[in-house]
Amino acid sequence: MATSSAQTKTPVKQAVKMGVFTLIIMNIVAVVSLRGLPAEAEYGVSSAFYYIFAAIVFLIPVSLVAAELAAMFPYQQGGMFRWVGEAYGDKVGFLGIWLQWIESTIWFPTVLTFGAVSLAFIGMDHIYDAHLAANKYYTIAVVLAIYWIATFISLKGMGWVGKVSKIGGIVGTIIPVVILVVCAIVYLATGGKSQMDWHGSFIPDFSNFNNIILAVSIFLFYAGMEMSGIHVREIKNPTVNYPKAVIIGALATVAIFILGTYSLGVIIPAKDINLVQSLLVGFDNYFGALHMKWFAPIIAIALAFGVLAGVLTWVAGPSKGVFAVGQAGYLPKFFQKTNKNGVQKNILYVQGIAVTVLSFIMVLMPSVQSFYQILSQLTCVLYLIAYLLMFASSIKLRYSMKNAPRPYRLGKKGNGVMWLIAGVGFLGSAIAFIFSFFPPSQIQMGSNAVWFTVLIGGTIIFVVLPFIILHFKKPSWDAMGTSFVPFHWDNSAQAVQERLQAAQEFAAENSDNPDAAKFVDYAKSTRQPEK
Repeated sequence: MATSSAQTKTPVKQAVKMGVFTLIIMNIVAVVSLRGLPAEAEYGVSSAFYYIFAAIVFLIPVSLVAAELAAMFPYQQGGMFRWVGEAYGDKVGFLGIWLQWIESTIWFPTVLTFGAVSLAFIGMDHIYDAHLAANKYYTIAVVLAIYWIATFISLKGMGWVGKVSKIGGIVGTIIPVVILVVCAIVYLATGGKSQMDWHGSFIPDFSNFNNIILAVSIFLFYAGMEMSGIHVREIKNPTVNYPKAVIIGALATVAIFILGTYSLGVIIPAKDINLVQSLLVGFDNYFGALHMKWFAPIIAIALAFGVLAGVLTWVAGPSKGVFAVGQAGYLPKFFQKTNKNGVQKNILYVQGIAVTVLSFIMVLMPSVQSFYQILSQLTCVLYLIAYLLMFASSIKLRYSMKNAPRPYRLGKKGNGVMWLIAGVGFLGSAIAFIFSFFPPSQIQMGSNAVWFTVLIGGTIIFVVLPFIILHFKKPSWDAMGTSFVPFHWDNSAQAVQERLQAAQEFAAENSDNPDAAKFVDYAKSTRQPEK
């Protein structure tokens, strides 16, 4: 790993601390995406069971575990790479951040397909709009247009990304779901006929294995909550307010998904639900019943804008994490180059080429819907591997770094609470991982051979690839002057000095934080491995 000297940093003015409400909104906007509602609307009343179950065994464990891990390393960059690398070494850590980046790259065509469908419904002839939305060539064109617009905005820097993402998250996610729920209430209150069987069982029929397979994709709905863990040091009284914000944010997220799914099920019969188009069709049906047809193009534009905002966040986020790791000597110099705005331009270009290729693969699939589903599943599989590594690392670090400062800690004493929460998250992720490989009977894939080839072959390739890259790692890849702080298991004299310097700079910049000095003391104590 790189052990070059850290750059001297100029102390900055203490940032304004975030309150609970701000963090709640950030969590909701970061996680909630309305594109997945049709997949669960097929299950009617029992869809709420899946949402609640996934929240208990996945969403909440991810949020709480990430909070502790982020609080442990407030001045050491790397995110997933840092957390996993501290526990299991830099090679496994590189696998973690690699999977987080590559799954987002594969995820782009799926979420952008939803954006393409949204734009197709801007017109007033919705029979024509539906045919246009199902056209693969139209979808490819719009997917690539939106993605490359997002990439060019990302190249302008985080100032642009932040503004577009914030506005788009509210306009394209929060407001549309509120409108959808309000429309459902007004529709039923004015005598509208519900297409959902409210007398159905809340507990799913577990004897029907196919019901579980498609529903497992709900885990990906909640993916990304760990991203908010990076803000744990920017919150007022984090040990109290962060878990409060996470729990409230998680409950609000679950409520949005349940109410949104039920609202969609009220207006569209389960047998007519299409994973790609049904959200827009649902809005269109409500607006028709409530004599508001003129509002359909407005909501379509809002949803497309929301997609752009979400894509912007993920285009700029994981790729920046890979860039930081690359600068630490784990990627060739080509991937370490930036533009005049300091943005990782070559990584974004390579990512864009990959998204373009994946989008053209759509032509080979029997339908846009099948392409949408198979890429969603591959994304889910890869991200779940990263989560498995994260949960395992959180437990391992309780023993390998038992004396490290933990400003936010699961359980006041002992490791029982961590074992329980991380264990539940690990088990839930493992079950979802296994089920993700089974093809859903609800979607015509053309051939199960295609499903298994793409899913299993893709998983093997993307897991093995980072180890191949590291096999050819060269000393010349190290970026001189990088501020990447060495791992704690590196006890060379230079690594110890760099960690101590970074901890002292962090303490100087956060002099009003009572926990800051603890990191300096811990950095001094790591001259020898922990016993």
